Amino acid sequence: MYVTHDEQSLRLQVRQMRWEAEGVLSVEMEFLDGSPLPAWAPGSHLDLHLPGVITRQYSLCGSPADRRTWRIAVLLEPNSRGGSQAVHTALRPGDHVSVVGPRNNFSLVESPNYLFIAGGIGITPLIPMLEVADSAGSNWRLVYGGRTRTAMAFASDLEAKYGDRVQVVPQDVYGLLDLESLLGTPEEATRIYCCGPEPLLSAVENRCNGTWPSGALHVERFLARPRQAVDSAEEDSFEVVLQRTGRTVEVAPGQSVLEALDTAGLNFPSSCREGICGTCEAKVLDGVPDHRDSLLSEEERAANDTMMICVGRSKGPRLVLDL
Repeated sequence: MYVTHDEQSLRLQVRQMRWEAEGVLSVEMEFLDGSPLPAWAPGSHLDLHLPGVITRQYSLCGSPADRRTWRIAVLLEPNSRGGSQAVHTALRPGDHVSVVGPRNNFSLVESPNYLFIAGGIGITPLIPMLEVADSAGSNWRLVYGGRTRTAMAFASDLEAKYGDRVQVVPQDVYGLLDLESLLGTPEEATRIYCCGPEPLLSAVENRCNGTWPSGALHVERFLARPRQAVDSAEEDSFEVVLQRTGRTVEVAPGQSVLEALDTAGLNFPSSCREGICGTCEAKVLDGVPDHRDSLLSEEERAANDTMMICVGRSKGPRLVLDL
């Protein structure tokens, strides 16, 4: 999935903010002069730069056909690290914001059939997918779970627009999503797109593993997977060679590649530093990366031709990157 990062920082104005559900604010942004925004495809997200040197990633959840306005939706997190708090308490219509993107690590692959599974605020990247799938004449359905109906953003809008293709499942009424009935029998030529909290994503991955064809499931995470314990041998120092710059940097035990480059005074694009946004993706020219991100698919990890350097390391003594 290696891509070059040529996105520019854009200065936008907040046009409108609206409550979409309990604890969920949508934010619509546009160019100050009203000129067209860059084109984007379903699955894209933005880096939103907020006061206090906070950068957070939010999925575009408007219509890809709308070139005048970009829309995101932000859930107020009880344990917020500052991003959602800043949006909910400090950002207001008329404010100017800097964004970088759009960037897409969750592309909608063309298919005759789709099953979309959303949990809570995970509905956001799926909304534009529904529009595109519907316009293409694909057979699709959405199963949308959440704690309560009042906390499920855009649920009524989606039901009104798409009718019985949308199944809204508030947990306080129906319980958890019935993944056995949804995923128990693989469906021919069907792509599954899922976004939501980690327990849902892990359960969907476990249910599909070994049952559905490889590549049928596509997930996007808002938070990094829980880190698994690593063997002490995987924490040895190694050297990373930057092919373009001609520099070689020592990566100490316990350091990521990006942390070592930072220490050496070398600046490369990064944002989340958790392996979920794709900003720091680098092409691997030689060596075997130790993937510790929550973004690459199993197939992409096995190919070993790209890595997220903000969390990744090397499984050998030398790693050569196209940097």
